Amino acid sequence: MTTALGPAEDTAAADAGGGWRRLSPRMLAVHPVMELRRLIFPLIAVLIGLRTNNGGEGGWWALGIGGVGIALGFLRYFTTSFRITPEYVQVRRGLVRRRTLTVPRDRIRTVDVTSHLLHRVFGLARVTVGTGQTDKKNDGVKLDGLSAAAAENLHRELLHRPAPVSAAAAATAAPAQPVPEQLLVALRPAWIRYGPFTLSGLVAIGVLFGLGSRLVNESHVDPTKVGVVHDTIDYLRERPLPVAILLVVAGVMVFTAIASTVGYVLSFWKFRLSRHESGTLHVRRGLLTTRNTTIEERRLRGVELSEPLLLRSVRGARVLAIATGLRVGRGADRGGSVLLPPAPRAVAADVAGTVIGDRDPLSVALTRHGRRATVRRFTRAGTASTIVILIVLAFVLLAGAPWWAFGTALALLPLGALLAWDRAGALGHALIPGWLVTRHGSLVRRRYMLRTDAVIGWNLTTSVFQRRAGLTTLVATTAGGAQRYAILDVPDAEAIRVARTAVPDLLEQFLV
Repeated sequence: MTTALGPAEDTAAADAGGGWRRLSPRMLAVHPVMELRRLIFPLIAVLIGLRTNNGGEGGWWALGIGGVGIALGFLRYFTTSFRITPEYVQVRRGLVRRRTLTVPRDRIRTVDVTSHLLHRVFGLARVTVGTGQTDKKNDGVKLDGLSAAAAENLHRELLHRPAPVSAAAAATAAPAQPVPEQLLVALRPAWIRYGPFTLSGLVAIGVLFGLGSRLVNESHVDPTKVGVVHDTIDYLRERPLPVAILLVVAGVMVFTAIASTVGYVLSFWKFRLSRHESGTLHVRRGLLTTRNTTIEERRLRGVELSEPLLLRSVRGARVLAIATGLRVGRGADRGGSVLLPPAPRAVAADVAGTVIGDRDPLSVALTRHGRRATVRRFTRAGTASTIVILIVLAFVLLAGAPWWAFGTALALLPLGALLAWDRAGALGHALIPGWLVTRHGSLVRRRYMLRTDAVIGWNLTTSVFQRRAGLTTLVATTAGGAQRYAILDVPDAEAIRVARTAVPDLLEQFLV
């Protein structure tokens, strides 16, 4: 059987035996632009630097670099081919170094369809096939440049695998019909109010700062001489230093809130989580860049309820999948593990319980870790705050720093105590039939609900200070998600009890 890929432009090179085919020819209009994007800073440097030094010759150098980028884009198209057979997905690329990547179809765990703005203009999509690798270096098998219809068909075909049929039957079979789905949750416009509390705008600030600094270095432009920047610096210099700092912090906070809200809309607009009868979860989201991710439920090992500090303050949370085949090393959003964007916590708990088919892990009372674990949090917070205060005091006495800096540093003591109190309150775990639940964190509080039958090993670690307090960190090892899920600073006897009860006989051979 050969996978049908839609329009004739995508199937003209294919035969009934799964022959090699190329990406959509429309990708010739996209690949060169993508290559030019990587060369944008050399182009700017050549245009500005050489034009300044050589009286306009920089344009020819820029034209040459741009020609190289366009050639690389065309070369990628003509040297990439793929084929889909009943047993394998194969991708062949390269000119000097020819490589063929083969993935058995029974190893496919996730299929991710992404369409950036430029892809959508030309009706294209990128398909990424996940095979259970969760490290940063493995991005799976990528087919960047299928038509949107072909990508959707391939997305459905690879995970909703029908029973094998003969070649004759496949030639006369009707096109595959969409698998019925059950909508679990869809984005509500009111949830956009949680956007400013995600702090994703800080990432935008970091990216803009990095791009701006690189652009300044490449173009040799002094930003302090630019009108708006120059006027802003002069305005801040005329204010007392504490006032200037407050103004800068306020400006950063306002920009972060706006950027976070915009990022929320761009990432999660038209978000939908649905369950297919074939045993898969399907996530659709995105405004300018659309993304469709499908996860096999039999690969689901559990869920994570994530509550960042600011989001928790407005009773919000998000839900992430713990499953094999998701590239968590690149971040939850980029890895496709998001099952619910920031939303009301009650909704998040309901979605998490629906996904795993059991609401008990969400509502079970957690076992506290005791006074010694709490003392450790206050001790660590106090030690870190004291070290910072002593460093600031040294700058005040030896380097002439203002005394108000020392007074500001003293505020770290009550702030550290509050953080320690919150971290101690977050510690907890529970073991119920079929589930291991653990919770920890303050700046980002996470509640992990992991299937006990997914645990394949235990790590028990104790530092010198933990041994003196009689505490252990118990880490459950699994093949899905981050692969390590810890119960922090639990009493030694409780750690042994949890490990022996959750997975009987796994730890016995190591106990004396």
